[in-house]
Amino acid sequence: MEEQLYDYAIDTYKKGRKQTPEYPYYYEIAEVYKRKGDLKAMINEYLDAIEFKESELYTAQNFLQNSLGYDDDEGGFKNPILKQELIKRIQQHPDKIVFPEFLIFIQKQQKDFEGAFTQSKALDKRQKEDGRRLYDLAKLCVSNEQYETAQKSFQYVIDKGDKYSYYDMACIELINCDYQYLTQKSNATSEELIALENKFIKAVEKYKGSQLCNFLVSNLAKLQTYYLNKPDAAITLIEELISNPGIDATTKAEFKIQLGDIYLIKNTIWDASLLYSQVEKDFKFEPIGQEAKFRNAKLSYYAADFNWAKTQANVLKGSTTKLIANDALDLSLIITDAIGVDTNAAPLARFSAADLLILQHKYTEAIAEMDSINKVFPVHTLGDDINFKKAEIFTKLGKYPEAEKMYKDILEYYPTELYGDDAQFKLAELYEKKIKDIEKAKQSYQEVLTKYPGSIYVVEARKRYRALRGDNLDNG
Repeated sequence: MEEQLYDYAIDTYKKGRKQTPEYPYYYEIAEVYKRKGDLKAMINEYLDAIEFKESELYTAQNFLQNSLGYDDDEGGFKNPILKQELIKRIQQHPDKIVFPEFLIFIQKQQKDFEGAFTQSKALDKRQKEDGRRLYDLAKLCVSNEQYETAQKSFQYVIDKGDKYSYYDMACIELINCDYQYLTQKSNATSEELIALENKFIKAVEKYKGSQLCNFLVSNLAKLQTYYLNKPDAAITLIEELISNPGIDATTKAEFKIQLGDIYLIKNTIWDASLLYSQVEKDFKFEPIGQEAKFRNAKLSYYAADFNWAKTQANVLKGSTTKLIANDALDLSLIITDAIGVDTNAAPLARFSAADLLILQHKYTEAIAEMDSINKVFPVHTLGDDINFKKAEIFTKLGKYPEAEKMYKDILEYYPTELYGDDAQFKLAELYEKKIKDIEKAKQSYQEVLTKYPGSIYVVEARKRYRALRGDNLDNG
């Protein structure tokens, strides 16, 4: 009986469609097919609505997302029927770009960036576009650490030629993409790093005097400082840029902070502090000034001047920049937690020294320094801090099982300590981006929401959980 009522409703709407062709009842009929359980017919009604009026794309996307639901791997836009029917439409109507646009949207949602690259390239050629579509896709791929597809997308834009407006940005972003790809690898060879340095040097020369050059100089200096053991070359590079009379004050301040960081890597602490202080003085009430002030507080922390570091951190807890305020709060809590009970600063002095070694990419020495704390001081309050720092090191070295163990140890033995919520979020991130276990990542992100509802990671954890589940984040 219910089946007959659904069919009767569909027939009625279709008769109405003939009477009012300007309003064809696609959404109403789709809803009836949904109740009837005929997903293929429902999907086609929504696709008919898009074909009828392309401006209905976003409305139809929302309805499809809600109608298909989020159940397991077949939920949401992951439902294979939707992609199958879309591909049919693309073949039937090669002149309508709205359907490949929709398919690209789905591929991005599913993180099928290779598929999105193929479709985007075809559209760019068919529409004789300027490469913007591939440039935007490449940027999205970089943010999702899909570097190979990003490299192909940037290269496609470059190959179109320098008469197109995205050519120069694609050239620069491709080198910066190579930088991100190589520096996040745990086994990058010296040959690869030197080859990348040479690419940077050529690009810096090509774009010298241009605003575009700033991105290149910053990453080239980082490459030389942290990965090629050439801090002096990086200092020369940045000092030359800072001395340029055409550079604006804020950019100059940003590079002064980076220069200070390099001096810190070289253990030239006074020079680093001087640069941070200059920026702090020139931009006292602005975020970059507060960033410089925090750098000085961390410098005092590395030098084991904990009282002054904590005083500075306490001031910065009221920073208008949330990230600085949170970092300052963490620094203050670490110091308070470590020396607040018995005022013995020795364990923290070793820990802060290890922290500086991490900054200098001296990971073996940093681990040895942290391990010595447990041997020399049987009683201390740095257990979660040590495990968290070790987890970060192991992740950078590509030792993911070891990193996983460190995070799990924090959650088992120190769940309510300072790094409890950090460990839960970073564990989820490890599963998602490195170990590639989506189910464990979803569970771990969900546990951020349930176990640490007051955490600063809640918003991001919810967003990532929904993305992994297949929700349409672009449209709510």
